[in-house]
This record gives sequence, C-alpha cells and structure tokens, in this order.
Amino acid sequence: MAAVLLSSVSATYPQAPTGNCRYFVETGHYVCDEFLKFYETRGGLEIFGYPLTEAFDDPIHGLLVQYFQRARMEWHPHNPEPYKVQLGLLVDELGYRFPPARPEQIPAFNSSLHHYFPETNHVVSYAFLNYFREKGGLDIFGYPRSEFMYENGYIVQYFQRARMEWHPEVISGPQMRLTNLGEIYIERFGLPGDYDKPLPPPRSGAPYAVAQESTATALYVSASVRYVITGRQGIQTVFVYVTDQQHQPVQGAAVRMTVHYQSGDQRYEFEPTNASGFTRRSFDIAMSSPGRKVVIDVTVTYGNLTATTQTFFLPWW
Repeated sequence: MAAVLLSSVSATYPQAPTGNCRYFVETGHYVCDEFLKFYETRGGLEIFGYPLTEAFDDPIHGLLVQYFQRARMEWHPHNPEPYKVQLGLLVDELGYRFPPARPEQIPAFNSSLHHYFPETNHVVSYAFLNYFREKGGLDIFGYPRSEFMYENGYIVQYFQRARMEWHPEVISGPQMRLTNLGEIYIERFGLPGDYDKPLPPPRSGAPYAVAQESTATALYVSASVRYVITGRQGIQTVFVYVTDQQHQPVQGAAVRMTVHYQSGDQRYEFEPTNASGFTRRSFDIAMSSPGRKVVIDVTVTYGNLTATTQTFFLPWW
C-alpha cells in the first residue's frame, strides 16, 4: 500500500495516483488502497468528511498521511493489523487543554450512562458516550480530553482525535456531529507542499463520488483563536469556519467580529469565506489587564441568513 500511495507524492505537486482509488468530485481528491478501505469501513463521510489532500509523505510527522475535513489518516507500516492506519491526534496537536474531572464528576462505577477514563482523568457521559461506543471508540476518537461543556452555542466534548458537538435542533439525521478539525489544522499550520491542489477526475475506470448540490438554509459557525493565552500586546488571529445544514462549506459568507476590551470595543471585517468555508483575521492586541478575559463576538451573514458565535483569549503577561 505504501509503495502505491507514495507514487502520488514523489514531488511537491500531487499527481493522479494509481491503485484501488475513489475520486471525490466535491474536493477534487483521491482516496486509495488502505486509506480508502479504512474510510469506507470506519464511518465514511459522517466521521471523516471529504478528503482535503492527496496522500503524501509528511516530513513533519515522518509518515504517509492524508487530510480529511475531520481527521488525518496516517500509515504506520510497522504496526500489526488492524492498526496500520491510525488517526492523528489533532486535538492534542492543536493545543486544546482542559483540567481533569473534579472528584464529584467521577462516577462510582462505569455504566451505560457514564465512563471514567483514568488514562486522561476525564468522563464521557450520555449522548457523547453512546456516540463514542457506536462509532469506533478509542480507535476513532482516542481518549477524552475534556468533560462535556458549553462552547460557541453548543454542548461539546474534546477527544484526542475529535471534537464532538451535540445538535439537539436536528430533527432528521444524527444529532452528534464532529468538528472539521482537519480543516482547522491546515488553516492554522499549513501544508509542506501543494498537496491540497485539486486533481482532475479519472478518465475511466476508478469509481468516483457524485457531487451533491445544496442550497444553504442554515449556517453553522465555529470560531477559534491562534493563542488562547497571550501577552498584553502582540498579534492575535481569529479563525472562522462556516458550514450549511448538510455540513458543507459555505463560500462567500461575510464575517465580522467585535473584540470586547475593558477600554472599549474594536470591530473588524474579514475576507469572505473561501471554498473550504474558512476565513481568518489578524489584529493587534490592545493593552489589557492581565487575567481579564477578552470576549470576541463573531457574526456571519450569507444571503438572508445570519449566525453568531463567540470565542475568547486571555491576556496574561
């Protein structure tokens, strides 16, 4: 498998791969061989989203990898079966850290409602535990990195490999969704080459996904900052990601934010969201009192639709 996939990464620019592949017209990328088998048998679009890159030899991680909207697949040739394909620990690499569960949060015993993981000192409960167990457990999500919490308008929980979001407003379809951490990672850290460059579809042979046309009837917005803890001066960057009711990126959405300092508000406009639903805005941090949280309100407009969310950072030194 590695030899086949490496044929697509011999240069900085991706080339059409060979082997047992599937082409996704939605993003213009192929998924092949063992990565394709893992994709199709371990959750598909719901768990991984669409591919964002070709498979490539990543000099940072020293592995053959491929990025998807919600995950990074890694090829570990020396692992025993069935652990040669692993998912990257994106939550850990993005720097999300939370305190351990308080003693009163730890259940006396594990059950169908609660499970305590001493490996990371966190508890998974209720709908989050059901989804964790039904969709792949440790192999797909890793150990929990937080308790469930209220964040950006939703109840969420962080795991080593994923961030779950509970959407009780969804009437048809799964109410638990996964954050597009693969897109957030690429937007924040970039790639070592142009491996996200779309490729043309196969001329014949390999099957490919059929593009789905959709019209946005609802907006879902997530926002994050580059630095949760900062100095009282410096540069901060806010990342915004916008999707529609079908979890598809929304291109061309207008984004603005208000940064609330103790001394007064500052307002900024973003570039419209790109084809991946992303945009970002950097700004100079105004002098702030150490230890006083700075809240950022983000407003997104697309046609006659509007959605809001919040994020924050903490000036400290």
